[in-house]
Amino acid sequence: MEAWFALLVGIFFTVAVYLMLSKSIIRVLLGVAVLGNAVNLLIFTGGRLTRDVPPVIAGGVDTLGGPAANALPQALILTAIVISFSFFAFLLVLAWRAYEDLSTDNTDEMRVAEPVKEPMPPLGY
Repeated sequence: MEAWFALLVGIFFTVAVYLMLSKSIIRVLLGVAVLGNAVNLLIFTGGRLTRDVPPVIAGGVDTLGGPAANALPQALILTAIVISFSFFAFLLVLAWRAYEDLSTDNTDEMRVAEPVKEPMPPLGY
């Protein structure tokens, strides 16, 4: 079962890198979203997939009675979901502002710092 999740994590990372290397800002944003999901699935898979009992200690006992599910990956995933959503929202606002100012979502056409019609700087001294 864990091998299938590992393969799925690899596919997610591959798709995320492919989308983030695109020239369209929208595809880059989708790549960031897929990358966040890939990291969450990686953390979930790294925490071992078990169907053990929840980590709750019964009354009058100091330790767990047997094997229990690990709560740390679940807490890390909840934190990662919040962080990736806020990062995606921030990038979405930046992309919207760039589209409003430059009227394009193509990164090759977003050459504000290096305009096309300007002469090139000297290459040697």
